Amino acid sequence: MRKDLLDYDKELLVGLLEDAAKLWLAHDGLWFLEVEKRYGLQTAIDLDAECWGRFSPLEANRIMNRLGLRQNGGIDSLITALNHRLYSHINKQMVERIDDSTIILRMNSCRVQAARERKGLELFPCREVGITEYSTFATAVDSRIRTRCLICPPDPKPDDHYCAWEFTLTE
Repeated sequence: MRKDLLDYDKELLVGLLEDAAKLWLAHDGLWFLEVEKRYGLQTAIDLDAECWGRFSPLEANRIMNRLGLRQNGGIDSLITALNHRLYSHINKQMVERIDDSTIILRMNSCRVQAARERKGLELFPCREVGITEYSTFATAVDSRIRTRCLICPPDPKPDDHYCAWEFTLTE
């Protein structure tokens, strides 16, 4: 670890983390737009899903290692891991526990979709990418967790969130 980081106060460190998350997402968006421009939307979506399928388990494993979460730790480990993703520092999300084996994650604000709305663009149809992203993240946390998309663009947007994902621990 860089020793100078130990001298920073908590507010500065949180700001640096938020900036890093925003830059990570900006890079992802710029990459996607360039691929879309050169090869078309469907190819960009296909490649994006492939990348998220590889990145999401890496992110899950890094979070689990950093926080000392055990493999196959169930729904509680998934909640903790979801709340420590890079997205969680820049998007508003809510996790609702349905019962001991099921939760729903709602993305109440999404920087990507909000930017598109500000520009007068249609919402990005991220369902296909999201299915890969969330399912590979969840199974990296616990191989028994199944992921189901409840709503995600291109579905019509509800008033209070952009997408919703159900995670169920199976035995």
